[in-house]
Amino acid sequence: MAAEIRSARLIIVLRRVTPRTRLLDLVSELVEAGARVVEVTLDGDDGPADLAAVGDLLASLAPSPEERAWVGAGTVRTVEQVRAAHAAGAAFGVSPVLDREVLAAALELGLPFIPGAMTPTEIDAAWRAGAALVKVFPGSSVGPSHVRELRGPLREIELVVTGGIDLGNAAAFLEAGATAVGIGSAIVRASPAERRVLIDAVRQASTPEAGA
Repeated sequence: MAAEIRSARLIIVLRRVTPRTRLLDLVSELVEAGARVVEVTLDGDDGPADLAAVGDLLASLAPSPEERAWVGAGTVRTVEQVRAAHAAGAAFGVSPVLDREVLAAALELGLPFIPGAMTPTEIDAAWRAGAALVKVFPGSSVGPSHVRELRGPLREIELVVTGGIDLGNAAAFLEAGATAVGIGSAIVRASPAERRVLIDAVRQASTPEAGA
């Protein structure tokens, strides 16, 4: 799953998008626009059921198993939520924090997990504990320079930056060394045309090696 996220460079965060018909219509539109990884947060009333419905939709939209899009569970903060995410078919889990018990429960179930962290100590601890990737959250509080500086001593740790990411800063975070960015409200509230522009901008952003 880490390879899929690395390739996509973008996780679209869908937080409490209701009703479910609107959620599914939005996911269909996003996939048509080129999105390949979405995250349904579990902080809504029907989070696990919404996640399962999105998973079924993505499977039906895939022209082949190799070209399918993936859905993960977001805002996973308890062991019970880990189990619910796994039962609903989540391809990965994401948390805003590093909770070792939650991470261990995910690893025990074989669920790739992306815990949240901010400081070098937290990020290194999450990686050593088995994180598939590490979420830097909230990214807008620190800016791309934070990621660039982390990449010096912690180069092997793959970072996903979320929180306040939009068209104005997504490419900068990727160019600073982030493996991927997570974007929520900036996409959900946008028009279809604006969503395509944002997805394309992430796809075309330079990597640290390619950009000067």
